[in-house]
Amino acid sequence: MALPESKAGRGLSAALPSDGVRPPKTGELVARRLRRMIVEGSLSDGDYLPNEATLMEHFGVSRPTLREAFRVLESEGLIELRRGSRTGARVRVPGPEAVARPAGLLLQLGKATLGDVYVARSAIEPPAARLLALSGDEQRYAALEEELELERANLGNAEQFAIGSARFHLRLVELSGNRTLALMAGMVHEIILRQTQASVRASEATGTPGDYDRALRAYEKLVRLVRAGDGDAAEKFWHKHLQLADELVLAGREATQIIDILE
Repeated sequence: MALPESKAGRGLSAALPSDGVRPPKTGELVARRLRRMIVEGSLSDGDYLPNEATLMEHFGVSRPTLREAFRVLESEGLIELRRGSRTGARVRVPGPEAVARPAGLLLQLGKATLGDVYVARSAIEPPAARLLALSGDEQRYAALEEELELERANLGNAEQFAIGSARFHLRLVELSGNRTLALMAGMVHEIILRQTQASVRASEATGTPGDYDRALRAYEKLVRLVRAGDGDAAEKFWHKHLQLADELVLAGREATQIIDILE
């Protein structure tokens, strides 16, 4: 004797889709296998995949199925297809810029402002400074010092200083060793870089030679704190520096929408 269906059960049955769950296509399964090989490092950036005949035999699939897998991976930016080439598909490991583009579009659709972006940067960089200071990694410290030297050489050239400044901020986070923070920093880097470059070229920048000198001194102090392994001091100092610097850079532009910068 069948048990009567409860009211909740009837509601759930009505809410469930009538077409069930679609199993993944074979092409998607092949793409998943190849994607995992790229992520795990079995396939490196710049490697060429074996020819189609070899891959078809390896996976036991048809040519159309294999090409469907290629299209999936190409849309994800993981491989590069050269039509007519005999070398086959080439592996391309995307960097943060691959995320920055769609993220920028989402920010535009969400009516995000320049102020939003700078607040996000202030939430990302100080913890990264702390992590870098506590890492005790001499190679990372030296890499940040190299960025400082490059920026020191840019004094006197406003546009190059702006580019170098954006790079210093990005490298600070990358060198922290936290890949999630680095990914987020990469997402905002392109927006900040384009905004500062546009301001300099349009002679709208509020910075003076004295401002650039102060910025450089702030970078020098941060490097000293990081090298000393003082995570607390590095984090607090960088948070305060960003507050002061952002006030100067934004200077009434807080409400500027991202769409006006990226287009």
